Amino acid sequence: MSLYESTQQALRTLGRVGHVSDDTLKLIGSPMREVRVSVPVKMDDGSLQVFEGFRVQHNNWRGPFKGGIRFHEEVDLDEVKTLALLMSLKTAVVGIPMGGGKGGVTVNPKELSAAELEQLSRGWIRAMGGVVGPMVDVPAPDVNTSSREMDWMADEFGDKAVVTGKSLTAGGSLGRDSATAMGGWHVLKALQERLGLPESPRVVVQGFGNAGRTFARIAHEAGWKVIAVSDSKGAILQEDGLDVPAVETQKDETRTVVGFAGSTPVSGEDVLEIDCDVLVLAALGGAVHAKNVGALETQVILELANGPVTGEADAVLAANGTVVIPDILANAGGVTVSYFEWEQNRAGDSWSKEEVARRLEETMNASAEAVWKLAEDGHMLREAAFLVALKRLEEAYVA
Repeated sequence: MSLYESTQQALRTLGRVGHVSDDTLKLIGSPMREVRVSVPVKMDDGSLQVFEGFRVQHNNWRGPFKGGIRFHEEVDLDEVKTLALLMSLKTAVVGIPMGGGKGGVTVNPKELSAAELEQLSRGWIRAMGGVVGPMVDVPAPDVNTSSREMDWMADEFGDKAVVTGKSLTAGGSLGRDSATAMGGWHVLKALQERLGLPESPRVVVQGFGNAGRTFARIAHEAGWKVIAVSDSKGAILQEDGLDVPAVETQKDETRTVVGFAGSTPVSGEDVLEIDCDVLVLAALGGAVHAKNVGALETQVILELANGPVTGEADAVLAANGTVVIPDILANAGGVTVSYFEWEQNRAGDSWSKEEVARRLEETMNASAEAVWKLAEDGHMLREAAFLVALKRLEEAYVA
């Protein structure tokens, strides 16, 4: 069974338990549109290469399709369809008026020069003429894309509201760089007391990219004890708490956290087994699976990455009493501030960093409350988040 089929099956089962109509479940089970395009690029050596681009538009009952564009050589349609479906759920669970989509190009961007990447970015948005647009489908950065690619796409399209995740000079929003981590922080803080977490929890962060390091910094500044962090080269442990800003400085200078003064080296895999109150998964999908889940010693898992806990591991964690705060809630701060950017662009407005932060906190707190309330009826948080999203989608369908 493919990832998309297994996700559909889980939603159908849960939807029936939550009394979501069969019509709604059937319609959510299929993307509204799948688009494939050819994107020609004149390479620096004068040759012509044609790359395959695509866009999956899953659902727009609540508003324009929304979701990232990834540049990766191993992208496949099944993965993208699943991510588009999850985006429909993610935008619904945080209550923003947008739908779900996903797309990209099959390419290894590391093999292209900046000039070739610019042609590819502009070519993708040109080829998607009539498919994307400020009131139709609003893409954003994803794997191997950034504000640079979004700036090129917005310029090519001729309307900055067509994409989000742009640089500030091109119409991007203040607060976007920290939105994913900050959104996860607000959810965790909103549920801290109900989860039985101590006042200053011991935290382990797997993944020290933008989301992971930002979360570690936020937690450190709040007085929480970040005892371990990891990146692709390994992990470090300091039982009395790491000096996170100093770790960030080393990461910037050496490109790794490994070797930080005063820390104990730990393997990248073993970092998941460190005894802690909160384990933040901010690296890759499938990080916690059937083979390693039994070794985890944490009270709460926060999914800042997409799909870091497999279905098999989820069931084991639930049986062991470990609470998982699911990705469609925990990492939805990013798409929430993307929505704020879109709103600002359409209104010709520019909000202060404080205004963005206030609105993000209000949105994430309300979303956490809605999911917790449903979880009190006997559902795991992941099930509760899915049900909140499904019910909101059904309301939009009926309307």
